[in-house]
Amino acid sequence: MPADTHRRAPRDTLLHPGQQAEFLLYRLYRIHITAGRQVVRLCESLHGLTRREWRVLSFLAENEGVLSSELAERAMLDRARTSRTLTLLAEKKLIERRPKPNDRREVQMYLSEAGHRVHDDLFPRIRAINQALVEELSAAERAALDQMVGVIQRRADAMLAGAAPLARDNPDDEP
Repeated sequence: MPADTHRRAPRDTLLHPGQQAEFLLYRLYRIHITAGRQVVRLCESLHGLTRREWRVLSFLAENEGVLSSELAERAMLDRARTSRTLTLLAEKKLIERRPKPNDRREVQMYLSEAGHRVHDDLFPRIRAINQALVEELSAAERAALDQMVGVIQRRADAMLAGAAPLARDNPDDEP
Protein backbone atom coordinates (compact mmCIF):
# COMPACT_ATOMS: atom_id res chain seq x y z
CA MET A 1 0.00 0.00 0.00
CA PRO A 2 1.21 3.51 -0.69
CA ALA A 3 2.36 5.33 2.43
CA ASP A 4 -0.11 8.19 2.05
CA THR A 5 -3.17 5.90 2.46
CA HIS A 6 -2.33 5.57 6.19
CA ARG A 7 -2.25 9.28 6.83
CA ARG A 8 -4.54 10.63 9.47
CA ALA A 9 -7.03 13.35 8.69
CA PRO A 10 -5.78 16.72 9.86
CA ARG A 11 -6.78 17.45 13.44
CA ASP A 12 -9.56 20.03 13.86
CA THR A 13 -7.57 22.42 16.05
CA LEU A 14 -10.36 25.01 16.22
CA LEU A 15 -12.82 22.53 17.71
CA HIS A 16 -10.29 20.39 19.58
CA PRO A 17 -7.25 22.52 20.44
CA GLY A 18 -4.38 20.54 21.90
CA GLN A 19 -2.52 23.51 23.33
CA GLN A 20 -3.18 27.12 24.27
CA ALA A 21 -1.67 28.46 21.03
CA GLU A 22 -4.49 26.68 19.15
CA PHE A 23 -7.36 28.31 21.09
CA LEU A 24 -9.32 30.63 18.81
CA LEU A 25 -9.41 33.33 21.50
CA TYR A 26 -5.65 33.16 21.93
CA ARG A 27 -5.03 33.35 18.20
CA LEU A 28 -7.36 36.35 17.85
CA TYR A 29 -5.71 37.95 20.88
CA ARG A 30 -2.27 37.58 19.27
CA ILE A 31 -3.54 39.29 16.12
CA HIS A 32 -5.11 42.03 18.25
CA ILE A 33 -1.94 42.61 20.26
CA THR A 34 0.57 42.46 17.40
CA ALA A 35 -1.42 44.62 14.98
CA GLY A 36 -2.73 46.72 17.85
CA ARG A 37 0.79 47.79 18.75
CA GLN A 38 0.94 49.63 15.44
CA VAL A 39 -2.34 51.36 16.26
CA VAL A 40 -1.06 52.35 19.70
CA ARG A 41 2.16 53.75 18.23
CA LEU A 42 0.18 55.84 15.74
CA CYS A 43 -2.24 57.16 18.35
CA GLU A 44 0.47 57.96 20.87
CA SER A 45 3.06 59.40 18.51
CA LEU A 46 0.72 61.50 16.36
CA HIS A 47 -1.86 62.67 18.87
CA GLY A 48 -0.89 61.56 22.38
CA LEU A 49 -3.88 59.24 22.65
CA THR A 50 -4.11 55.91 24.42
CA ARG A 51 -5.78 52.93 22.77
CA ARG A 52 -8.85 53.43 24.97
CA GLU A 53 -9.04 57.13 24.10
CA TRP A 54 -8.89 56.26 20.40
CA ARG A 55 -11.57 53.61 20.87
CA VAL A 56 -13.92 56.05 22.58
CA LEU A 57 -13.13 58.84 20.11
CA SER A 58 -13.76 56.52 17.17
CA PHE A 59 -17.03 55.18 18.56
CA LEU A 60 -18.12 58.73 19.34
CA ALA A 61 -17.36 59.78 15.75
CA GLU A 62 -19.86 57.14 14.63
CA ASN A 63 -22.42 57.88 17.37
CA GLU A 64 -22.33 61.59 18.13
CA GLY A 65 -24.93 62.86 20.55
CA VAL A 66 -25.01 59.71 22.68
CA LEU A 67 -24.96 59.67 26.45
CA SER A 68 -21.79 58.35 28.10
CA SER A 69 -23.67 55.25 29.30
CA GLU A 70 -24.74 54.47 25.71
CA LEU A 71 -21.21 55.07 24.47
CA ALA A 72 -19.83 52.69 27.12
CA GLU A 73 -22.26 50.00 26.05
CA ARG A 74 -21.54 50.40 22.33
CA ALA A 75 -17.76 50.46 22.87
CA MET A 76 -18.00 47.53 25.31
CA LEU A 77 -16.31 49.50 28.08
CA ASP A 78 -17.41 49.82 31.67
CA ARG A 79 -19.07 53.09 32.61
CA ALA A 80 -16.41 54.24 35.08
CA ARG A 81 -13.56 53.82 32.59
CA THR A 82 -15.62 55.44 29.87
CA SER A 83 -16.33 58.41 32.12
CA ARG A 84 -12.61 58.79 32.95
CA THR A 85 -11.70 58.51 29.27
CA LEU A 86 -14.30 61.11 28.31
CA THR A 87 -12.89 63.44 30.96
CA LEU A 88 -9.39 63.02 29.50
CA LEU A 89 -10.68 63.62 25.98
CA ALA A 90 -12.52 66.74 27.18
CA GLU A 91 -9.31 67.99 28.84
CA LYS A 92 -7.55 67.49 25.50
CA LYS A 93 -10.40 69.47 23.91
CA LEU A 94 -11.30 66.57 21.59
CA ILE A 95 -14.89 66.20 22.77
CA GLU A 96 -17.68 68.44 23.96
CA ARG A 97 -20.31 67.66 26.55
CA ARG A 98 -23.65 69.30 25.82
CA PRO A 99 -26.79 69.13 27.97
CA LYS A 100 -29.61 67.27 26.28
CA PRO A 101 -32.13 69.89 25.08
CA ASN A 102 -35.22 68.21 26.54
CA ASP A 103 -33.53 67.02 29.78
CA ARG A 104 -30.65 69.18 30.93
CA ARG A 105 -29.67 66.61 33.57
CA GLU A 106 -28.40 64.33 30.79
CA VAL A 107 -25.29 65.20 28.82
CA GLN A 108 -24.68 64.21 25.22
CA MET A 109 -21.20 63.68 23.80
CA TYR A 110 -19.88 65.21 20.57
CA LEU A 111 -16.51 65.44 18.91
CA SER A 112 -15.05 68.93 18.87
CA GLU A 113 -13.51 70.32 15.68
CA ALA A 114 -10.13 69.16 16.98
CA GLY A 115 -11.64 65.73 17.73
CA HIS A 116 -12.88 65.47 14.15
CA ARG A 117 -9.43 66.41 12.84
CA VAL A 118 -7.75 63.76 15.02
CA HIS A 119 -10.28 61.12 13.96
CA ASP A 120 -9.97 62.07 10.29
CA ASP A 121 -6.17 61.80 10.54
CA LEU A 122 -6.06 58.48 12.41
CA PHE A 123 -8.95 56.57 10.83
CA PRO A 124 -7.39 56.08 7.36
CA ARG A 125 -4.06 55.11 8.94
CA ILE A 126 -5.70 52.49 11.12
CA ARG A 127 -7.83 51.32 8.19
CA ALA A 128 -4.55 50.75 6.30
CA ILE A 129 -3.35 48.48 9.12
CA ASN A 130 -6.61 46.53 8.83
CA GLN A 131 -6.20 46.31 5.06
CA ALA A 132 -2.62 45.06 5.43
CA LEU A 133 -3.85 42.23 7.65
CA VAL A 134 -6.25 40.88 5.03
CA GLU A 135 -4.75 41.96 1.70
CA GLU A 136 -3.21 38.56 0.99
CA LEU A 137 -6.65 36.95 1.12
CA SER A 138 -8.67 36.76 -2.07
CA ALA A 139 -11.97 38.64 -2.28
CA ALA A 140 -13.79 35.33 -1.79
CA GLU A 141 -11.66 34.49 1.26
CA ARG A 142 -12.30 37.94 2.76
CA ALA A 143 -16.05 37.53 2.20
CA ALA A 144 -15.97 34.07 3.78
CA LEU A 145 -13.89 35.33 6.73
CA ASP A 146 -16.27 38.25 7.22
CA GLN A 147 -19.23 35.88 7.25
CA MET A 148 -17.49 33.46 9.64
CA VAL A 149 -16.48 36.23 12.03
CA GLY A 150 -20.11 37.36 12.06
CA VAL A 151 -21.26 33.85 12.97
CA ILE A 152 -18.67 33.60 15.74
CA GLN A 153 -19.59 37.07 17.06
CA ARG A 154 -23.28 36.18 17.19
CA ARG A 155 -22.39 32.98 19.06
CA ALA A 156 -20.20 34.92 21.52
CA ASP A 157 -23.01 37.45 22.04
CA ALA A 158 -25.45 34.60 22.72
CA MET A 159 -23.00 33.01 25.17
CA LEU A 160 -22.59 36.34 26.99
CA ALA A 161 -26.34 36.89 27.14
CA GLY A 162 -26.72 33.54 28.88
CA ALA A 163 -23.70 33.98 31.15
CA ALA A 164 -23.84 34.42 34.89
CA PRO A 165 -23.80 38.08 35.96
CA LEU A 166 -20.17 37.94 37.12
CA ALA A 167 -19.08 36.94 33.63
CA ARG A 168 -20.60 40.17 32.32
CA ASP A 169 -19.23 42.54 34.95
CA ASN A 170 -16.18 43.86 33.16
CA PRO A 171 -16.49 43.76 29.37
CA ASP A 172 -13.65 46.30 29.26
CA ASP A 173 -11.04 43.61 29.80
CA GLU A 174 -9.47 43.21 26.40
CA PRO A 175 -8.38 39.69 25.50
